[in-house]
Amino acid sequence: MPHTLSADPIFTDWRAETGRVWGGVAQRLRHRLHEHPLFSNEALAQLIDIYPRRHYSLVQWGEHGQRSAWREGEIGDLTGAQVIEAIGASRVWINLRNAPMVDPRYRTLLDEIFDELATRMPGFDTVNRTMGILISSPKSRTLYHCDLPGQSLWQIRGRKRVFVYPTTAPFLRPEHVEGIALRGVEVDMPYESWYDEHAQIFDIEPGDMLHWPLNAPHRVDNFDCLNVSMTLEYFTDEIRRSHMVTRANGILRTQFGLAPRSHVTHGAGFWMKAALQKGLRNLPAVRGMDRPRKRPDFRLDPTKPGAIAEIAA
Repeated sequence: MPHTLSADPIFTDWRAETGRVWGGVAQRLRHRLHEHPLFSNEALAQLIDIYPRRHYSLVQWGEHGQRSAWREGEIGDLTGAQVIEAIGASRVWINLRNAPMVDPRYRTLLDEIFDELATRMPGFDTVNRTMGILISSPKSRTLYHCDLPGQSLWQIRGRKRVFVYPTTAPFLRPEHVEGIALRGVEVDMPYESWYDEHAQIFDIEPGDMLHWPLNAPHRVDNFDCLNVSMTLEYFTDEIRRSHMVTRANGILRTQFGLAPRSHVTHGAGFWMKAALQKGLRNLPAVRGMDRPRKRPDFRLDPTKPGAIAEIAA
């Protein structure tokens, strides 16, 4: 059934050419979700109150942003409102993964967003999609990495500086994406400070949305303010096929010593790789040694916003 555009659309500055370059270039659009009641402090606090432990990550980041200095924690007995207050006074961020699975109101909103995209770009259909909500402390950093699904970043509160890098070497090599597809670790990609000279840099504020080409490396620095952002991830049939080829090429490279040159997503070559990755992707030799999830070693301190309490080993 064809979709019709709402009288109060989510995107407020969509132009005819926006859809024509969707996914081909990094672009900034305006939206109205920073005014949506689901993203008020009260609504976010209520969401945190009901969030299952297995579906959120609470991370304390190192002073200089190194991943080796990250620590995993728990919110403990704090209310959602106290968690938001603590994040604003600390060096932590919380990622509420897959909010639509926890609260159906966010599923409705997710569907509204993609219905509007399908209306504005006929033929744009997703086979899987989800939403995450990130509440992060002043000056926090997201390290250089790339993502396998299509992705967009929606700013709700605060300000960020986003660096989007080319999808060519040395910024991105096939083995980088293959490693993520096989082992699921996005932030181990090599990064040099001079890469920034070749990045597109966006300073975004409430009501801004960024979308960039598939797999484009990026990193994010918060300004000196509490930030609330939403991330959307999605797979179309073409992105799903690309992911399968990436995984198959990674297997050919790491297990058979080959250097695959083709990334075609149709025809006999694709189906051979689809069968290869399906049959071998879960073998221990392919996945390597899975990194154990870090044990939470701190809780937010209920007696002092921004402080943490150590969890005994």
